[in-house]
Amino acid sequence: QVQLVESGGGLVQPGGSLRLSCAASGSIFSIYAMGWYRQAPGKQRELVATITSDSKPNYADSVKGRFTISRDNAKNTVYLQMNSLKSEDTAVYYCFGDVQAMGAMSTYTYWGQGTQVTVSS
Repeated sequence: QVQLVESGGGLVQPGGSLRLSCAASGSIFSIYAMGWYRQAPGKQRELVATITSDSKPNYADSVKGRFTISRDNAKNTVYLQMNSLKSEDTAVYYCFGDVQAMGAMSTYTYWGQGTQVTVSS
């Protein structure tokens, strides 16, 4: 069994910063891509950022230059540093990981439970 647990969400004023973390645990052989999606009320879930196993990042245009994704492979953890936050960044943020579990022949995408980020004055 593999679990992803997020932390770091909360309420922040416009222009502020937050750092999200997502730690994977369980019977893990290897983790390939990891990343973050978000879903605002009444909107579809959208990609925020992804990062490959060798730390190559990819960002949505809406967050380029403001958000930074990183990972610590020794800790099976992915991070999202969010700076210059705007009200339109308000959403539930979900992390994911493409995980090959111990004894498995292929990968499976696991999701975290979501963490609320609210940007408001």
